[in-house]
Amino acid sequence: MCLHSCSCAGFSLIPLSLCSIAANILLYVPNGDPTYAANNQLSSYVLYFEGICFAGILMLFPAAIFILLDHFEVCEPKNRNTKTWILLLAALCGVAFSSYCVVISVLGLVQGPYCRTNIGWGHVFQSTNGGYLTDRSTWTQCLEPAQVVEWNVTLFSILLSLSGVEMILCFLQALKETAKLMNAKCASWEKVYC
Repeated sequence: MCLHSCSCAGFSLIPLSLCSIAANILLYVPNGDPTYAANNQLSSYVLYFEGICFAGILMLFPAAIFILLDHFEVCEPKNRNTKTWILLLAALCGVAFSSYCVVISVLGLVQGPYCRTNIGWGHVFQSTNGGYLTDRSTWTQCLEPAQVVEWNVTLFSILLSLSGVEMILCFLQALKETAKLMNAKCASWEKVYC
């Protein structure tokens, strides 16, 4: 009898990817004001679509593959290996997509928001290498948009957390599929040499 297993990774990735899309969209409207996006007055890392595309839309493909293939029972060893390879490839793609979002979110946090200060518009915290994150007293340098530092730090941190969880789920799925392939290889070697 063929054993059937269901992966929770696919079902977990869907809400994570939808939340990533929402968080990235919110980065485009600091404090709900779309005029900053229209005037191109956003942090440069907001424009990399890390949450919308990579941790969002593209992450739905591995999720769909995990869900669809986990509901198909495959009893023939040849077809079982093909299914495992497809799941492994989808998991590795998921790791790559979420890793991109992790990197861009970290870079966005380190760079800080694009805001207006007493001397004009710019990335006022870029030279601090993320040091501004621990010194809240410097956040008042940004005069416009209002509370843009809190907005960016919160949303980039949410994106970092969501994509980090996605990366862990896909990595664990990749390990699971690799173990299946190794077990199948060991079983085939036992047949040949025993």
